[in-house]
Amino acid sequence: MNHKTWIFDLDDTLHHASGGIFDHINKLMTEYMMRHLGVGEEEACALRSRYWAQYGATMHGLTTHHGIDPQQFLVDTHPVDVLAQWLQFEDRLADSLTALPGRKIILSNGPNHYVEGILQRMSIRHHFESVYGVDNLNYVPKPHVDAFHTVLAREGLRAEHCIMVEDSLPNLLTAKELGMTTIWVSKEPRRPAHVDFRIERISQLKRLQLG
Repeated sequence: MNHKTWIFDLDDTLHHASGGIFDHINKLMTEYMMRHLGVGEEEACALRSRYWAQYGATMHGLTTHHGIDPQQFLVDTHPVDVLAQWLQFEDRLADSLTALPGRKIILSNGPNHYVEGILQRMSIRHHFESVYGVDNLNYVPKPHVDAFHTVLAREGLRAEHCIMVEDSLPNLLTAKELGMTTIWVSKEPRRPAHVDFRIERISQLKRLQLG
């Protein structure tokens, strides 16, 4: 196992972003779109949802169709000091990461300042050799294959030597198509064909027979 590299998503994988953080980010995104696109709240919410579903990130739709500055958008909608009040994660998360042999990398659709800030507040930043937010990936989010290719190239990795740990099935599909081992963080009982393993908590990773 020592030759394997773990690639972790952040939101709803290493912490419970759906417990309040995502709601506030969505609120800030809606307000940003109302200001910059001159639309009402209902239209802004509809656009935000549509772009997220279509592109994997609202930001990608806004840059593609409206020419917004992606970095300013990400700064305005991901204020770590505000979002940290909703931060929820497993009690022994650091111990669970320590128990996993091999390199560890973060690959997130969040911006780098947010990813670094959340990792620091969970006291697990030192477990990861590299951290990739979407602004480190030329603003190309998962599940686009270019996001994965960027990380593999910069880190000198082969996909078949990587284990992707994610809550998003579309992101895991891209990882599987590249040849990665895929681990889905979910409480759903089903396991789609492109998912190799399903876990509910990071603490369960060390018990998997990954070969």
